Amino acid sequence: MTEQQIIVIGVIGLVGVGVYGLLISRNLIKVIVALQIVVKGAMLALIAAGLHSGRVNLGQSLAVTIIVADTVVAVIGLALAIQIKRRVGTLDVNDLATLKK
Repeated sequence: MTEQQIIVIGVIGLVGVGVYGLLISRNLIKVIVALQIVVKGAMLALIAAGLHSGRVNLGQSLAVTIIVADTVVAVIGLALAIQIKRRVGTLDVNDLATLKK
């Protein structure tokens, strides 16, 4: 197997596991973790595209930018999940969908 094939398998694996987690999970924390896995797969794809096009520095700089933005999104999402758990008492998406004002 070549290096590119291994990277493509890694990207497909990460994105596949993340999407599966998004589709199956109903817990908000698990949804945030699955979203993180999808983003890591996309980041690996960006680095691989930079490597393939000969612009490795561009791919790596985009990856660092994605890491920073992704971390902010994860922290805010987890903070919201904690507040929802305190106020409502559940993290189940199905239970939250039936809430009324």
